[in-house]
Amino acid sequence: MAAATAHRRLLLTASIGASVWVFVAFLLWEKPGLGIGHFYYVAIALAALATGPRWGAVAGIVGTGVYALGVVITPRIASSDVLTLSTVLRLVTFTSTGLLIGWFARDNRRLVEQLRILAERDFLTGLPNTRAFEAAINRRLLGRQPFSLLLGDMDALKRINDELGHAEGNDALQRLAELLGKSLGPDDEVARVGGDEFAVLTASKSTEEAGRFCARLESMLAAAGTSVTFGWALCPQEGENALSLYRIADERLYARKLIRGERRGNTVPLLRAVSPRELAS
Repeated sequence: MAAATAHRRLLLTASIGASVWVFVAFLLWEKPGLGIGHFYYVAIALAALATGPRWGAVAGIVGTGVYALGVVITPRIASSDVLTLSTVLRLVTFTSTGLLIGWFARDNRRLVEQLRILAERDFLTGLPNTRAFEAAINRRLLGRQPFSLLLGDMDALKRINDELGHAEGNDALQRLAELLGKSLGPDDEVARVGGDEFAVLTASKSTEEAGRFCARLESMLAAAGTSVTFGWALCPQEGENALSLYRIADERLYARKLIRGERRGNTVPLLRAVSPRELAS
């Protein structure tokens, strides 16, 4: 968004500069039949591209006014040329040009924004995808505030797909995405980062706090009929970049999957903080 704003400011600056250049050139060199005033179309187009149809039309009106002022000031052109049909036609063409180019620019910006949203959203759940989630992690890393990365794996998706079909599996993923969205706080961020994997960013000050958060989240999801196993990693204590945080959270998730497999059925074991040293041993 910052780049887009800077681009629009550049276009506006170029529009003003072009208007000044055309006005000065008109005063210095314009003579009947030369047509330097036609270059106001460039300034109007730049202003319309930077703003939209309304301000593009305003730029056309202003351009016509500046052109008329140049006619009045320039001694080589009779001032009576202002009050002619050609000036009215110039007003119509200047305004129409600004209106049409402004409409195109506004519609193009809308389409680009839709494409950007689609590029950062998971097609099935509507949650942010891996690309958007990595950008969210980078923002948190730049903020230099402690946070936790949680990786969650849906336990029964393969069984659902095998026994009930992929359509039911997709419905289960959509329900899980909806449950996660309702279970998290306004400052938490969630994304789908794999087939049955979801990731969450949440503020935590310790590994134990992150573990308790996972336990509550697992319990709430289990109460809604969805079994999910979470692993977590704390920044900056356990990692200071996205790759190391992903690795530790994934190792913890895998370790807890193994522990859960050694117990009966879908029983969720009591969560405790597992250090990377314990995972490696």
